[in-house]
Amino acid sequence: MSNRRIMPPTYFLMYLLLSLILHFTIPVMMFITFPFNLIGIVLLIIGIGINIWADQLFKKYETTVNPFEESNSLTKEGPFVYSRNPMYLGFLSMLVGVSLLLGSLTSLLGPILFFIVINTVFIRYEEQDLEKTFGEEYMKYKQRVRRWV
Repeated sequence: MSNRRIMPPTYFLMYLLLSLILHFTIPVMMFITFPFNLIGIVLLIIGIGINIWADQLFKKYETTVNPFEESNSLTKEGPFVYSRNPMYLGFLSMLVGVSLLLGSLTSLLGPILFFIVINTVFIRYEEQDLEKTFGEEYMKYKQRVRRWV
């Protein structure tokens, strides 16, 4: 049996594909139309920017972005001032942006499922690990900064 685990970017791509497939095969009710759907471009750009910014901070503090590895540093600046999970927030922003661009109700299933899976499969366990690793420092950070935004 393989010890490989599915990483969050794989879930992002999987749910992006799901949104696209559902939109083009079962485009149930267009809930947002041109030009209003162009707000999706803004969310897409914001999501990409958040991910790049957070990734640069992980590199700066020489800690891992891999949720299956132990963190050696608690990053609390940049986008981490507003969200404890800016990488996931960036992915979610991109998925919602694509769904808005597409405009169909079915395309929203991807971001909704991504949100549920990331909360239940990753964040819950990552927070437990961070509490064990950083103790009181993480608990104070957790009280000050929201999980998503």
